[in-house]
Amino acid sequence: MTIKRPPLATPAEVAEYRRTTVAALAQERYAGTGPSFKKLGRRVFYDWGDVYAWVDANTSGAA
Repeated sequence: MTIKRPPLATPAEVAEYRRTTVAALAQERYAGTGPSFKKLGRRVFYDWGDVYAWVDANTSGAA
């Protein structure tokens, strides 16, 4: 049985979703403050589930 998973996201896709820059994501990876990421060889990818979880965890309750 194969579990179908959505494709991994590129830094450009995550940056567009978060309305930030690829460079800002790189700084977050360096500082360890951004969403979890995967390195496959030299390339960086994000699992959408990790991105959504990070956004939810970093959402302020203040309106």
